[in-house]
Amino acid sequence: MSQPVYDPYEEAKKQLRKAIDLLGYSDEIYEILAVPDRVLQVKVPVKMDDGTTKVFIGWRSQHNNALGPYKGGVRYHPNVTKNEVIALSMWMTWKNSLAGLPYGGGKGGIKVDPRKLSKRELEQLSRNFFHAISEIVGIDKDIPAPDVYTDPQTMAWYMDEYSRYVGYQAFGVVTGKPLILGGLYTRVISTGLGTALTAKLAAEKVWGTVEGKTVAIQGYGNVGYYAAKFLYEWGAKIVAVSDSKGGIYKTEGLDPEDVMRVKRETGSVINYPGVQRVSNEEILELEVDILVPAALENVITMENVERIKAKVISEGANGPTTPEADEVLAKKDVVVVPDILANAGGVIMSHIEWVNNRMGGWITEEEAKNKLIEKMTNNFNAVWDFWNKIGRDKPMRDAAYGLAVKRVVEAMKLRGWI
Repeated sequence: MSQPVYDPYEEAKKQLRKAIDLLGYSDEIYEILAVPDRVLQVKVPVKMDDGTTKVFIGWRSQHNNALGPYKGGVRYHPNVTKNEVIALSMWMTWKNSLAGLPYGGGKGGIKVDPRKLSKRELEQLSRNFFHAISEIVGIDKDIPAPDVYTDPQTMAWYMDEYSRYVGYQAFGVVTGKPLILGGLYTRVISTGLGTALTAKLAAEKVWGTVEGKTVAIQGYGNVGYYAAKFLYEWGAKIVAVSDSKGGIYKTEGLDPEDVMRVKRETGSVINYPGVQRVSNEEILELEVDILVPAALENVITMENVERIKAKVISEGANGPTTPEADEVLAKKDVVVVPDILANAGGVIMSHIEWVNNRMGGWITEEEAKNKLIEKMTNNFNAVWDFWNKIGRDKPMRDAAYGLAVKRVVEAMKLRGWI
């Protein structure tokens, strides 16, 4: 029998329904929030290097702007669909709301394999896409950012194309830009720092301190590396890390900087000397205090949940825990800091960059980092308090989504929309 096709939009609507029921809101509010405000589909023609013209399809979904301008990334991927973009825009509404940012949720995507394009073709694709959506984006309307296979260079092209379109230098129309065009270095470390910080705050609730606690990290890219680096600096013991080729385990502990050096020089952490090798599946089930899944979605499932031994899980990746496994972990008193809270450092830093652009480049990197830490700490405490209110037998994710939806609904009521 064939497997049912996963539809992220249906999944997003299920999560919304759960939050609406938790808060005791009406079906009418569910209906209003289940549908995005606007979805723009555009064709993006690109003259290829061989002289032919190819047409790609792109989307920008604007889910809800009760709290402020739409905000969310743009991804380039061969599997991008309209429904995926809509779902991601809804998730951005909740993520921005929970982060306490004056933003609604938006998301964009182009169905393309960017690895098959030359740099010139990629630039033309980027400029043509942004020109096509220029009518609906803007510094106070909708502020895109990088996502899968887009980066600071893509944002520089977007910013330049939009500036030509409006006739002035619009640095604040996108975030995640190169430093020289108004970006911030702290944006690079922000998601990993936020993931580490929420793990530390959860550890302090469970044990009183993060010092000496053992940590396993699945995924040693940008998020996993910076999560390891900051937890190590705060006194935790990093005993296992992995990347796509496999993992390493050392009970005495690992130096994250040293591991990253080996990864950069040899292509993988598995070449680190004097360690025990483990698989990406085994790393999740190690005897550790804190687990940071920072790689793929759906890695903690009903198949392995009973073998998870960590008491604190901080989700650096998006959706690493299935809803069913989440329920089981809650019953086992495991604190799972959900992705919507744990990995919000990137969008919080995007807000700081946006504000800084509007102020003419006033903030220092140290101030930006301190602002991020302050914001993430306040957000964690707000979710923890709301979780205690609704009952700790439920997953912490329920409290996070409930609080996020509640804030959006309150804004909509005050504005007279409902």
